[in-house]
Amino acid sequence: MYKILKAEHLVGKDFLMVVEAPYVAKKCEPGQFMIARLGELGERIPFTIADYDREAGTITIVFQVVGASTEKMSHLKTGDEFTDIVGPLGKPSDLIATPIEELKKTSIIFIAGGVGAAPVYPQVKWLHEHGVEADVILGARNKDLLIMEDDLRKVAANVYVCTDDGSYGDKGVVTDILKKLVNEQGKHYDKCIAIGPVIMMKFACLTTKALNIPTVVSMNPIMIDGTGMCGACRLIVGDEVKFACVDGPEFDGHLVDFDLAMKRQRQYTDEEHRALLELEEGATHSGGCEADKR
Repeated sequence: MYKILKAEHLVGKDFLMVVEAPYVAKKCEPGQFMIARLGELGERIPFTIADYDREAGTITIVFQVVGASTEKMSHLKTGDEFTDIVGPLGKPSDLIATPIEELKKTSIIFIAGGVGAAPVYPQVKWLHEHGVEADVILGARNKDLLIMEDDLRKVAANVYVCTDDGSYGDKGVVTDILKKLVNEQGKHYDKCIAIGPVIMMKFACLTTKALNIPTVVSMNPIMIDGTGMCGACRLIVGDEVKFACVDGPEFDGHLVDFDLAMKRQRQYTDEEHRALLELEEGATHSGGCEADKR
């Protein structure tokens, strides 16, 4: 059993938990994920490791309620426990294997959309700890949905905040900010790492391709099983078939077939909605309207 040391509601449907998991904390690197399970018959759910403390033996996860299992998780309190945690899984960020002196000569910008701020944070923090400063564009639909701004400001060279509705920071989407930094302020970037909703990553890559900025994306949003066995996270990257959980989760964003990825991401939407409805309605859930039973 893995004890929850901190359970916090961030904003909207986003939650943060600090979990006691010494082995994972000892071995994990930025970019990797873990799998958690609630109960012996619980669903296996992959979560990006948003932070870790090797000395304390803890890992931090940030998640968004999207179905029945994450809805159950959102009600866990400090002192509750996960039945199982497996990790670290996936490949670490390519930054980890790059010589520090080379990174110090590289101008890097991160694009974090919504809950994508969580997997962006450990990479920016790791760079900061090794004397490498990076810029971050942090975006959300509105001010109330922004997360981890203060954390990112502590480790990033600059944090540029934008909201779709203009309720905080600049009004617009993350790609608007990137174009403004490059085209109007004369900023130059050698590398972009974009993490967030798949649709956001698609348009971020269209923008960076036009700006000639090599871009890495994290395809963790489409992972289901997390071990490569279910096949749900199958991707086309260039002319190759890849699986986000075992070959990634990070890939060359300019080679990812995002339209296929979004189509695959939607394949379990109905099942998630039905499971969530059944959880919310409990014993009153009928599985459909009375007309469906005729």
